[in-house]
Amino acid sequence: MNLTFATAGRVLAQLRADRRTIALIVVLPCLLIGLIAWMFEDNEMVLDRFGPVLVGIFPLIVMFLVTSVATLRERQSGTLERLMTTPIRKGDFVAGYALAFAVLSLLQAVVVVGWSVWLGMDVEGPLWLVFVVAVLVAILGCTLGLGASALARTEFQAVQMMPAIVLPQLITCGLLMPRDQMPEILEWLSRVLPLTYAVDAMQNLAAGEEWEGIQGSVGVIGLFIVGAVVLGVLTLRRRTA
Repeated sequence: MNLTFATAGRVLAQLRADRRTIALIVVLPCLLIGLIAWMFEDNEMVLDRFGPVLVGIFPLIVMFLVTSVATLRERQSGTLERLMTTPIRKGDFVAGYALAFAVLSLLQAVVVVGWSVWLGMDVEGPLWLVFVVAVLVAILGCTLGLGASALARTEFQAVQMMPAIVLPQLITCGLLMPRDQMPEILEWLSRVLPLTYAVDAMQNLAAGEEWEGIQGSVGVIGLFIVGAVVLGVLTLRRRTA
């Protein structure tokens, strides 16, 4: 456990010195949501309906990208190989990374949700649940990035993983079309993709649901997070071949 916290502290110290990454994590989602609010400033219903969904989607994309590149950089620089000569285990490394980016996810959720509410987003359901789901989805993006980094050999390949893994989820999650109106195969595919449950939870909260209406989706998101962490541990390599 101490090694996990030590890894998390080291990662947070590195990120604190990287202002561009902090800006990407915190500022970019706010900028994108702000642009959408500006585009539809004459139709407040758009932000009320889609704002909570975007609060979940944008952080997932950003955290996926940042985590996959950062983890790959640890391998390429030889840092991971040196760490593996110490008592630290793969599980400590992955858990430490997940914990560090979970802290950033918490910060990101506070800023993004607060910014969206300030812009005029009105959620019928409890706002604190929007915050909770936003944090979980951002952590999901981190853990998916950890798993995806094992498949990449260069930072460019890590960036390419984002559209390969995230775009199919964006298409089938119910954002563009209700899932029950999709071709049956796509509807079945959407059931095994985690973003579907994030969008379901946010849409239900926007419609006024309480905890009972989203607990199933939140539980599935949690299972995907655990599965992605386990995958990250099993596929973690000491160095890039």
